[in-house]
Amino acid sequence: MPGLFIRYLSLFSLLACLLACLLTGGAFAEERPSKLVVGLLPGESATTVLRLNEPLRVYLEKRLGMPVEMVVGSNYAATSAALRFGRLNIAYLGPSSYIMQSKYAPMEVFARPTHAGVGPTFQAVIIVPADSPAKTLADLKGKEIGFGDPASTSGTWVPRYMLVKAGLVSDRDYTLRVLGAHDRVAFAVAGHKLDAGGLSMPIYNRLLKEGKLDPKSVRVLEESPAIPEYMWTFGSGLDPKFKEEIRKAFLEVKDPAALNVFRAEAFVPAKDSDVNLVRSWMKAIADTHPESMDLLKDRKSEDKDLQKE
Repeated sequence: MPGLFIRYLSLFSLLACLLACLLTGGAFAEERPSKLVVGLLPGESATTVLRLNEPLRVYLEKRLGMPVEMVVGSNYAATSAALRFGRLNIAYLGPSSYIMQSKYAPMEVFARPTHAGVGPTFQAVIIVPADSPAKTLADLKGKEIGFGDPASTSGTWVPRYMLVKAGLVSDRDYTLRVLGAHDRVAFAVAGHKLDAGGLSMPIYNRLLKEGKLDPKSVRVLEESPAIPEYMWTFGSGLDPKFKEEIRKAFLEVKDPAALNVFRAEAFVPAKDSDVNLVRSWMKAIADTHPESMDLLKDRKSEDKDLQKE
């Protein structure tokens, strides 16, 4: 089992390295680069991600006194690998993306959002069509279940962990579908193209709030345990003094607009051990059914029709 997991991670590293080339940019070795390049994960369409993060970009430009460019990777692996190989200055990585990349090179996290009442955590949900007869996760046996990006914490790893706890194994107890993004999963479930889907609860709630998802078309079957929040992470080659400038810019932000996309009261310091809980969940998936470790490969279950919004 451990050997297969190691081989899987090696394959991920190779793929991630190739995907990193899709992102523009280069190494940043000078004391203070001419601009700050920020990497974001494609949890939704690139247009949506950039729109939501625009207030933060404006804040950082003003605070640091330099141009700030935000780059959305073609997928999660592209963003996290681009950071690792010095093509980005900083990136906002989910626990799973960070854990995978930090297996191969030291990565330094420095800030994460904290929220009223729950602290620096968020949740995932598994949803079903509103008229689904399913009452528990066990009722999804024999069904088709959709997930987001293979490296997504709340879009893949945590929902799959929830199913593991319910005794359901992919390709044995249910058919796994990879759709690549949270919103695609939600729309596919709402349209009865899937029997269920896993995605980020904050994104699910925002889709409902913005009227993009009909609340009469879907319902939450189960919520996940609290998940350690995403973490802002430094890329390689940054001067320590500049890193401290960036760190303070995040930890001292007061602009409500810049914090809004993260639903945050503030950013707080982050450290590697903050994601140990997610490490244990990922290990549980690998130990329980290592066949699930092929999530980064192309799957026959990827249906282009399901990926239409």
